[in-house]
This record gives sequence, structure tokens and C-alpha cells, in this order.
Amino acid sequence: MRRPGFLLAALLCFSPALLSAAERPNVVIIITDDQRWNALSLAGDPNLKTPHIDRLAKEGIWFKNAFCTTSLCSPSRASILSGLYAHSHKVVNNFTEYPAALPSFPRQLQGAGYETAYIGKWHMGEDNDEPRPGFNHFITHKGQGKYFDTAFNVDGQGAKVFPGYYTHVVTKMALDWINKPRSQPFLLMLGHKAPHSFYTPEPKYAHVFDDVKFGYPPSAFQLDDKPEWFKTRLNTWHGIYGPLFDFRKKFPDSSPEAVKDFDAMTRSYLATLISVDDSVGQLYAALEKSGQLDKTVIIFTTDNGLLNGEHGMVDKRTAHEPSIRVPLIVRYPGLTPADKPKVVEEMILHTDMAPTILELAGALPLPGIHGRSWATLARAGDPTWRRSFHYEYNYEKQFPYTPNVRAVRSDRWKYIHYPPGDGTPDTHLAELYDLQNDPEESKNLIKLPEYEDRLKSLSAELERLLKATGADPDQMPKDEGIKQELPDLKIR
Repeated sequence: MRRPGFLLAALLCFSPALLSAAERPNVVIIITDDQRWNALSLAGDPNLKTPHIDRLAKEGIWFKNAFCTTSLCSPSRASILSGLYAHSHKVVNNFTEYPAALPSFPRQLQGAGYETAYIGKWHMGEDNDEPRPGFNHFITHKGQGKYFDTAFNVDGQGAKVFPGYYTHVVTKMALDWINKPRSQPFLLMLGHKAPHSFYTPEPKYAHVFDDVKFGYPPSAFQLDDKPEWFKTRLNTWHGIYGPLFDFRKKFPDSSPEAVKDFDAMTRSYLATLISVDDSVGQLYAALEKSGQLDKTVIIFTTDNGLLNGEHGMVDKRTAHEPSIRVPLIVRYPGLTPADKPKVVEEMILHTDMAPTILELAGALPLPGIHGRSWATLARAGDPTWRRSFHYEYNYEKQFPYTPNVRAVRSDRWKYIHYPPGDGTPDTHLAELYDLQNDPEESKNLIKLPEYEDRLKSLSAELERLLKATGADPDQMPKDEGIKQELPDLKIR
């Protein structure tokens, strides 16, 4: 991909008129970690109540079909910042820093006169809690952080433990910063730890779902027509027969023997999101009280989805719907009046975030990116909007339970390909799904002769999309296979 200096110069010469300071909206982006797209009462969860997040949608826009392009924390966050696929921004695992020289929409807003802040889980650069370019105010921590008593580094002054529950701590930091007097528009990015494992609700919500029976989804055991590695990973960190993030229950006789507890895990996962909903309500109230609510673009999303038992898995990384679909809700009267909420059905990607925010802010666009602004789509519709996109994931040697993944998803079909990446013939069984008639991806159509033409067309579309985003020729790590033994590794 070309991103030469003269392109930026051309943008400076021919860019549209920028908005005045008074016309520029504030931007508040709330990013959760590993939140399923349907883990909202708005999206149909029958048990979880999220009234404050739902309110954003009832006064704004719910993008029902939003997706990440790599279902892994760091690559996905880098795509939000840059508008690029992972193969271009190069953050292809959870241990890589966002490149210091790579443009981002916060840097672009900062250059356009915005005061910018990042508070909470950054998760790019595992052992680095120092400030990053593009932010006037920066608070984060090393690694995953903890649900209680995390050590935060405030503006590079050194790590200090902030007592309390993570969600409350970062929300208070965000409220303190929002309420500061200022004369320029602001960008706030708030990164929650919830609902990332190991799921730990705050005490007052720890037993909200005790009486709810969840159980495994049907697809957890429908593996006969799936690739063999699905079965191999069942007993790993990322499988339903693995440790289940240490959620265990004792037998009634109080013997030391314990069994894994899928329902307890699910209850705790959902309970962490109640605190996030409370946080959204506090931010909404603060903006309303200060008179900034209708002058602010509020975006609620997550880095990637999560498989919770589907296909025998309890992770992300794969191209299946629970892994790649994400919640995306936007409230901003400049897109749609609060009394005229919308539901957008078109497919939105994380790579679209940066160009949209910059357009709404009247700032210069980022050159050479893969995403496109959905501002026009949200306001009036867009007949030219994408009908398909490709998904990519690169095999991680540290977490070898998922092979290389390349997939194409259209508004109806999905083809998932598992290239070995080492020059040997492809021995992995692929997957083909009709999402219209099989939204749960329970029946793999890949071997049925009547879908041969469909498979050829989707293979061609995947090749086209890879070329269009500069991913051809593809560079993938060598796939060492899915290991039978469970390594002593930290979870990502």
C-alpha cells in the first residue's frame, strides 16, 4: 500500500473546509473487552439488563451488523485507531506496540485542535504503561490489569495502585477529565477491562444470575462436519472441556474434587457488564448536566466478540459469528435526532471508525486506509455500501489452538479458509455457511456438491478482497498445528 508524503500534501491542498471550533463535536468512545454483540438487553439477551446502553440506541443508531476484522484484542484496537487491517498496521498479536510512526485518528484530532485523553485498558504493548502519541492525557496499566486494585500510570508519572473495582475507578477518572473546564472540543477514549476473563463481577452484582440456567449452546457438540482442530482444542484453554477460566464448583459433600462450571462462568461474564452499563449512565448524566450531551458523538463498542460454548469454544480468534460480531451503538443528533432513532443493517467494520470520526469532526482524513466513513450511510443510506468483507487472523505460536484464518463474509454467505502458511498443501477442512438459513453456523456445507459454484464465487471474492487491501501475496506464520498438550500459558 502506498502512503507517500505527497499524498498528505495533496490532502492539505484539496481537503474540504474544516469545521469551526464551535461546530466540532466532542467524541466519547467506550470500548469494552471481549463483549459479545448480543450481550445487551437491546440485542435480545433475556437475562442481562443494560438500560443505559440501550438508551444510547433509543436516542441514536444501533448498527446491528458490526464486525471486527481480526478477533483479537491488540490487532482489533489498532484497526480502530488506524482504519487499517492488521496485515497493514502490523499489530498481529497481543504483544506488539502500535507503531509510533503510524497515523491514527486521535493524532489527527489532536492536530486539529482537540484535547485528547485515553483512560483504561490500552492493550498494545504488554509491558508498557507509558503515554502514547496522540493523547494529551493518558492513563493505562501494564498487561490485562485487574478487576480490583489495578496499578495505573497517570501521564507517565509511574504506576500507582488505585483501590477499588476497575470499572468504577476508570469511570471516575473519565468523569473528572470530562468535567474539567476547556475551550476546545475533546476526544475521550475509555477502555474497560470488562468483560474480559477472568470474569469478576463487583460484589453487589455477583449473584444477580444465580437462578438462571444457561447450559451449552447446541453447536457446542455439533462438530462432526467441522475441521478436526475443533475437537483437538476442546481440552485446551480455548475449549469447553478445558479449565473454563477456573470456574469450578464443589460437590455437595464438600469433597476437594471439583468440576468445571459453565453456568457460573457465564453468570460472571454477564454480571461484569452491569457495572459497565452503570458507567455509561454516569457518563451520559455528566454530559447532560454540562450541556455537552447533544454536542457529543458517543460511541459504544468492543474490540472483538467471544465464543461462549459455540462450536465447543470459549475464546475468540475464529471467523464464526460470535467471535467477529461486535456491538456498535452511536448517539449523536448530528447523525440522527434523538427522537428519531435508527437501526442500520449494513455491515460496518472497525476499520470504518477512524474515517467516520474524522469526518464528523471536520478533520483531515487519514491517507491510504481500508475503512470508509459511515456518516452518509447513517444519515441517508448509501447504495454503494459494501456487500462483503474479508476477515484475517494469524496463527500465534504462544496460543496454538487456532490455525491461520482467512474468511469472506457477505450479507448471506460465509466461507472460512485455513491456509497452513508454510507452503504445504492445504489439509485443513474449510467451512461454508448459509447465514440466512443457518445463522448459528450449525451445518457446514463445504462438501455438498450443490454448493460448488457458490464456493467458487466466494473463493474468488476472498481473493479479490485480499488484493484490494494489499494482503496479496499473503504472509502468514508457519502453522505448527493445534497442540494436544495444554501449555502453561497466560490467557489472552
